[in-house]
Amino acid sequence: MRTTAQHIEDTPSKTAVVSKALLRSAELLGLTARELSTVVGLSEPSISRLKRSEGSGGPLTGKSYELALLFIRLYRSLDAIVGGDDSVARQWMRTDNTMLGGKPLNRIKTIDGLAHVLAYLDARRAPI
Repeated sequence: MRTTAQHIEDTPSKTAVVSKALLRSAELLGLTARELSTVVGLSEPSISRLKRSEGSGGPLTGKSYELALLFIRLYRSLDAIVGGDDSVARQWMRTDNTMLGGKPLNRIKTIDGLAHVLAYLDARRAPI
């Protein structure tokens, strides 16, 4: 039987889980390190360090952590809408959308734009 200390050591931190999900979401949507760094407010070298550490936490704190959570939500909503077809999701991110006022990839580079795209996807995912 495991002791509590052993269990805690084996449990990944929230930051590590979010980091790994962020990197995987960005990869599946075809975002470059530069594009991802703009979305979550980190430098490109910080994204590279995050990748090298295989999502074990690292530079995701405060605002960048919260933006990462929003980006992961965006990915999950879009994934549900396109039925898990990552090529369609990648194409959607890079195609002009009149409802969003531009390409979603360009819109999510600001906090307001990220929130707007996420609200749009949430509304499309669960219409009333």
